[in-house]
Amino acid sequence: MKSNFNADLSKEKKLTPLLDSYYQKHLKHYSFERVSNLKKQLLGIDLILKDNRSEKQFFVDEKAQLDYINESLPTFAFELFYQKNGIQRQGWLFDASKKTHFYALVTSIYSDEEDVFTSCNITMVNREKLISYLHGLGLNKEQLERVISKNNDRHGKLVLDEFNPKTEGYLFFSRKNKAEQPVNLIFKLDFLIRIGVAKRLS
Repeated sequence: MKSNFNADLSKEKKLTPLLDSYYQKHLKHYSFERVSNLKKQLLGIDLILKDNRSEKQFFVDEKAQLDYINESLPTFAFELFYQKNGIQRQGWLFDASKKTHFYALVTSIYSDEEDVFTSCNITMVNREKLISYLHGLGLNKEQLERVISKNNDRHGKLVLDEFNPKTEGYLFFSRKNKAEQPVNLIFKLDFLIRIGVAKRLS
């Protein structure tokens, strides 16, 4: 597991210049500062965006689909729970200790040669709006926890009444193929844009 983690960190570093060029091009009214402090990163802050018109600051957590280079996936996984040392822990979406305002979801990452990244898509998701939307459907942290505990031995997709699994989203249990056994809410990126909780940088 450790070598994988280090390989991901190395890929993330090599992806950073491309991401920064997208922010400079598309977020014209913002200046940004990369965060290297590990404590802040653990709070879900990879980037601090500052609105030059109002001086407001926003904390951004970058999530990149680095396992799918040169592929274009229409979905993204939002972590609800994962296992560590046999104990179920809170995933990043509902984790109250995270200070994240926006997720920068990096998808369709293309590379001409190994670890030289040429293009990607960035979808900015407003975390508070997404959680509020889920609450409006009755899907708060506790309700999702109940659904998950009822299906604890499941591996694979679980369709929720609240979403069309083909066009919107579903739950996914990775019980057999990942050490951390995460349970994720999988959303279509177009759906998140359609309901007004996300925007693509373009």
